Amino acid sequence: MLNTIMNDMKLAMKAKDSLRLNAIRMFRAALKDKEIELKTNLTDTDVIAIASRLIKQRKDAATQYLAANRQDLADKELAEVDVLAVYLPKQMHEQAVTEAVAQAIAKTGATAMKDMGKVMAVLKPSLQGKTDMSLVSKQVKAALT
Repeated sequence: MLNTIMNDMKLAMKAKDSLRLNAIRMFRAALKDKEIELKTNLTDTDVIAIASRLIKQRKDAATQYLAANRQDLADKELAEVDVLAVYLPKQMHEQAVTEAVAQAIAKTGATAMKDMGKVMAVLKPSLQGKTDMSLVSKQVKAALT
């Protein structure tokens, strides 16, 4: 996956696509920081987790820019989300997430909000990177209330 990112960066340079190039450079910097922190090479799972985190940050920033009537900055953040989304696995449909939540609740025997941590602990390894975990959290809350 790291080779793909490097190749995409080279293509963005050749195409003079500054938005894509800046987004990929920011992504590579985050990957390098994590690699230095862990003192080991990153796995594809690590790359996906970092891409998910960066996408979440961009979406949050876009929401804040929209609230401040800065459509231009929000559009830039959302364009970066589109660039980074390429590095995530295929996203799950909402129905599949709902089924996974129901199975996790049945597996853990959760009945109340106090059991939410148990349910999320079961769901996180299988859904991380495949869907927005904040949506999973909302579905778990709705199912447990």
